[in-house]
Amino acid sequence: MAEESGAEVEKPEEASTDAAEAPAEEIVEATPKKRRRVRHKPSKRYRNAATTVDRNRVHSLSEAVRLLKSFKGAKFDESVEIHVKLGVNPKRPEQQVRGTFVFPHGIGGEKRVIAFAEGPLAKEAEEAGALAVGGPDLAKKISDGWMDFDVVVAHPAMMRHIGRLGRVLGPRGLMPNPKAGTVTADVASAVREFKAGKVEYRLDEGANIHVVAGKKSFDAEKLEENIASFLTHLEAQRPSAAKGNFMMRASIASTMSPGVRIELPG
Repeated sequence: MAEESGAEVEKPEEASTDAAEAPAEEIVEATPKKRRRVRHKPSKRYRNAATTVDRNRVHSLSEAVRLLKSFKGAKFDESVEIHVKLGVNPKRPEQQVRGTFVFPHGIGGEKRVIAFAEGPLAKEAEEAGALAVGGPDLAKKISDGWMDFDVVVAHPAMMRHIGRLGRVLGPRGLMPNPKAGTVTADVASAVREFKAGKVEYRLDEGANIHVVAGKKSFDAEKLEENIASFLTHLEAQRPSAAKGNFMMRASIASTMSPGVRIELPG
């Protein structure tokens, strides 16, 4: 029907590499029948920054970081994000890209980590700094609406209590998963790592990877090292089924800025 009416159909695999290059105010409304993109006028801060960026130009990493830090900032310490377009098919399980990474200089601030564990493991998780620790009681608290946390870590034996929380945790990307390192027998170590800034990343429907790499207030050298180390790590995650170029293009952006394209490693 879309072809007969002349309407354009958005294809997920053709999504833009840089979600951050779109105006920060842009939102996508979902309806049962279709996805409708609604655009609002970008802020003056965003428009001013965009006039200094040539989206077709690929910058060296150091140049891109300096440019990003030169943009007029918001009233809060903005996060710095990496956006990478991969040459894989996200619909194929054998071409999925997902994992965790610990940035050399952290990402700024601590994450709120909760843990599903019992007995001695629960005590170890508490000593490691878990915000909340429990089993069925913690699951009930979450199902009743409590969501003041950023990461959920669980011992494998506790997953029986978490399964029914899939509808609540899944859409928020908080469901524990062995591939993400959030289902583990060493709950205390996982709590410490995620509190310190360990991040999880996964391929989206447009074959893009998005991850926070630090704060705009970081020294330029620290941001560069964080970004470079993640790109090197990501290159090593190439699925054996992937053909051709794996990392196609990448950009960095702060929370309220346009994206700046950067050179890929190698």
